[in-house]
Amino acid sequence: MSQPPLDSGGFLPSPTLTTPASPSPSISSTTSSLPHPRSRALKPGSAKEDAVRRYVEGRLLHISRRYAKKYQPPEGMEGEVVGYVRMGDVCKDLGDVVDVLWISGTPSLQIPYLLNIALALTTYMTAFPPAPIAMFALLRKLDRVFTSLLKGEDSETGEFLPGFEGGRSRGMSRTDMVRVKSLVESTRVLVVEVMSKEPEDEGEDESEPDGEGGESNGWMGDDEEMEMDVARVYEGTIVMLNEFGFGFVAGEGPSS
Repeated sequence: MSQPPLDSGGFLPSPTLTTPASPSPSISSTTSSLPHPRSRALKPGSAKEDAVRRYVEGRLLHISRRYAKKYQPPEGMEGEVVGYVRMGDVCKDLGDVVDVLWISGTPSLQIPYLLNIALALTTYMTAFPPAPIAMFALLRKLDRVFTSLLKGEDSETGEFLPGFEGGRSRGMSRTDMVRVKSLVESTRVLVVEVMSKEPEDEGEDESEPDGEGGESNGWMGDDEEMEMDVARVYEGTIVMLNEFGFGFVAGEGPSS
């Protein structure tokens, strides 16, 4: 898909500029990899803001079309959209869009689109065999951006976020927080369900065999580490929602 042109101050991905590679896979890692955002939010109604909006909408539409054609063989026509067959590929594409939104440093773009991405993920993750490494990496990334947008600062680096010059009120509304809470609850339940299934092969270098040299009841790697990752889903977001009085108890399940 073609990308909207930007001047030298733009930041959308190009063939020679890709988002940073993730660190070597570790399912139990609690950090997330995100590029550094702009120093200032994009001006409302500006050409750059419109370019980012069009790019993000185009990529999400492309992902949706690929999902709709999952498991369908390519029809051999040039330009034909090829369906997804692996959850890992879905997570990579969604993660790239999250990166672009994070770089934009513009809460008015970030909040609605990130909510849509988190919602789409709850649909996509149930349609494929689980890809623990890719899925937990994307969930950690979403947790970081939601936590940061609730705080008004990067939850990992402590850096002040662009677009929050007027304080937290420039970020999520109470309605947004209600949506986030609902997504957190549903996602945590779905992750438990999804991870009970047989995982997809995420590549020889990324597999984490258990102590017996094989897979264990659909869980890849050490069972305790995997269970900890499940428990950590949206962990930071839960803590921040608690601060705003949204009824979670930090460290406990979504039904608490």
